[in-house]
Amino acid sequence: MSDGLLHLAVSLDGAGYHPAAWRDPSARPEELFTAGYWADLTRTAERGLLDFVSFDDAFGIQSSSHLAVDDRTDQVRGRLDATLVAARVAPVTTSIGLVPVATTTYPEPFHLASAIATLDYVSAGRAGWQPRVGARPSDAALVGVRAAPDVDIRLAGDPAAQQAASDFFAEAADTVEVVRRLWDSWEDDAIIKDVPTGRFIDRERLHYIDFTGRFFSVKGPSIVSRPPQGQPVVAALAHSRVPYEFAATSADVVFVTPSGTSDVGRRLDDVTRAEKAVGRTGAPLLRFADLVVYLADTAGEALARKADLDDLAGAEHVSDAATFAGTVDELADQIVAWRDHGLDGFRLRPGVILHDLVAIVDDLVPELQRRGVFRPAYAPGSLRDRLGLPRPPSRYARSA
Repeated sequence: MSDGLLHLAVSLDGAGYHPAAWRDPSARPEELFTAGYWADLTRTAERGLLDFVSFDDAFGIQSSSHLAVDDRTDQVRGRLDATLVAARVAPVTTSIGLVPVATTTYPEPFHLASAIATLDYVSAGRAGWQPRVGARPSDAALVGVRAAPDVDIRLAGDPAAQQAASDFFAEAADTVEVVRRLWDSWEDDAIIKDVPTGRFIDRERLHYIDFTGRFFSVKGPSIVSRPPQGQPVVAALAHSRVPYEFAATSADVVFVTPSGTSDVGRRLDDVTRAEKAVGRTGAPLLRFADLVVYLADTAGEALARKADLDDLAGAEHVSDAATFAGTVDELADQIVAWRDHGLDGFRLRPGVILHDLVAIVDDLVPELQRRGVFRPAYAPGSLRDRLGLPRPPSRYARSA
């Protein structure tokens, strides 16, 4: 944050991050599977000058269990594909970054590279990607390629769980490495379009990546020419050592989940340790904190909103990220206090999208602008430009 301004993003999933959000009076559950719904949300986020919007996704269907598919019928089940949603809303937006979640565990890296590169083209340089592992046995059963261990990879004290976590994230790291190499496999000036000579490309500026690793071998080159950003932004959500090290190895942005103000420094120290452990070179990770938010005119009203949703769900909703319920002024206070511990930005998860996203855009953003910590307008440029990330040259480009 060399200019003193913080970055701000939102994550969108269904009707909101509370499992009963679809039952809120403001929700439009009948529109969850329509393109217009997602276009409206993204345009609203863009009206708030947000850096980017991320679209949540997973390989398997939503579940209240981390190990298996449940049989609940009172919560949203099913999603549109996040990358395709991002590609659909790209032409109806102009400035906001678009960062879909896409799973690394079963899709082929070649297809992921093509999809995100295509998104970068249709958005004119606003694409990102949040890799996610698919660790549930039920995910593996969807494709039948291999079995997944029947363990919860979040259990730090379980050796089998930690071995499984290491394997899943090692595969994810290889996947991101292959994707990044494929993005570089065309040099920036490989397409020459020389009509008089009949040469559309300079074949010497296309390169085999010849990647051979533990999980797959990929020759390349990509079918899509080098993306406008060169390297679309890669972001990762991390809660523990293995995902922190994955982010430090593979990502540009890391999403952390402090439990409170006193926990922010510890989480940022975890990121720094991970960067040292993997020998990260170049710029450090941009550090965003995730927060689930419920906003209202008074703190009491915000707490009552969440309590009503908990009653509908039959249990209190507890997220991996901290939950904030209060006023816009109180949220701005918390954002500034956490920012002062060294965060670069925040990714807010609206508890109920059609209520809380509007409050973020129409009330929180003006308050942060009034405090001088958020931009007054979009500057031209790519998502990398907005995040202060330089455009890297292709690793295969011939030296002068």
